[in-house]
Amino acid sequence: MKYDVVVIGSGPGGYIAAVRCAQLDMKVAIIEKYSTLGGTCLNVGCIPSKALLDSSEHYHNAAKHFKIHGIEVNGLNIDFGKMIQRKREVVNTTCQGITFLMKKNKIDTYYGLGSFVSAQKIAVTAQDGSQKVLETSKTIIATGSKPTQLPFIPVDKKRIITSTEALELTEIPKHLIVIGGGIIGMEIGSVYGRLGSKVTVIEYLDGIIPSMDGSLGKELQRVLKKQLNFQFNLKHKVTGARVEGDMVHVEAENSQGEKVNFEGDYCLLAIGRSPYTAGLNLENAGLSADQRGKIVTNKHLQTGVDSIYAIGDVTYGAMLAHKAEEEGVFVAEHIAGQKPHINYNLIPSVVYTWPEAAGVGYTEEQLQKESIPYKRGEFPFRALGRARASTDIDGFVKILAHKDTDEILGAHIIGARAADLISEAVVAMEYRASAEDISRMSHAHPTYSEAFKEACLMATDNRPLNI
Repeated sequence: MKYDVVVIGSGPGGYIAAVRCAQLDMKVAIIEKYSTLGGTCLNVGCIPSKALLDSSEHYHNAAKHFKIHGIEVNGLNIDFGKMIQRKREVVNTTCQGITFLMKKNKIDTYYGLGSFVSAQKIAVTAQDGSQKVLETSKTIIATGSKPTQLPFIPVDKKRIITSTEALELTEIPKHLIVIGGGIIGMEIGSVYGRLGSKVTVIEYLDGIIPSMDGSLGKELQRVLKKQLNFQFNLKHKVTGARVEGDMVHVEAENSQGEKVNFEGDYCLLAIGRSPYTAGLNLENAGLSADQRGKIVTNKHLQTGVDSIYAIGDVTYGAMLAHKAEEEGVFVAEHIAGQKPHINYNLIPSVVYTWPEAAGVGYTEEQLQKESIPYKRGEFPFRALGRARASTDIDGFVKILAHKDTDEILGAHIIGARAADLISEAVVAMEYRASAEDISRMSHAHPTYSEAFKEACLMATDNRPLNI
């Protein structure tokens, strides 16, 4: 049981790191605390939430939008138990795929809690208490994150819940109170809003999805209010919550310091995620986490001990599955003596509501703060033939280009298929394309991607062709 590399955690960062190490002819082991591989993303995060988002969108379209297409639906109802079961099947199939990848790449899998005995020895403690010790030359910590909690919000996992429990409810909430206007809150709020729940959002800041360009948050707030009747309470500070019977009471203070009370049958605490390092016994390897629970790394993602690396949510940067994947490949190739690179500014962020929102590169607020001269081009989806054909006319594409060089510095999209459209921006920006470069490339008609070209035309010299 001696390995070149041991990976602790089998989420997107961990399993991808293990696969890439195996491809580079290393002897690899992966340790997973739970009984299935895939980590938060595959089990209680990205995959199950998207399954429910898709199911709820189908229902919402049937209930609200089919009629405009000439499709009449009678006796429409929701089998919520079947919806949850389909989500579980999607998760199960995806996790089985990771198990297959481990076997295909001859990666040894150990189920149990991984903890450091020393920098080169890792104990794996199974649920039955039995223990094995693995010896390794290199270790990659990829233990991910967990929902952040507040000391004055007692999460009972029944009425006051996190995203984990929100994906396994046995009933559709009548009134879901969402504490936090970030990506997770908007996605899960959308699921239940489409299924008929009243959704009330309480956000401390003055806008939703604050990690993204401000224009996306404003448009998403407008659309969710229009489509699903979301109620937004911005600049509100939550001070407490309690459960009484089947109801949750949430207390908050508004921007004037006045006390405000909210009452619903479920409350989702969605204020972000925190690194998960419990049980690793970092001190045995000569390591420690900072005050935020993150493990400090250098530019090569090495910790204070050169043979130990940390990737994904457990270290610095955006808590995104694809960021963790890139870091997993990066570390594997660095261990192999290659010279990989990651441009963190070009890792896209996505909100899987409908319309979707996505952004990459500089936000307009960042350009202003850093006094970088820029020009912008913005094109509305309602001006696209494809969007009108599908009735997906909400949203826009915004391109930010350098005022002097025309290099694309940022791209921000809210609209149909924004999650896929943002990849064109990533490719363009990786090759340092100008807005004019994109505006001179043919885009198929009619497609949503035409909005990207039109926004670039506007940014280049204000000459859009369709408005």
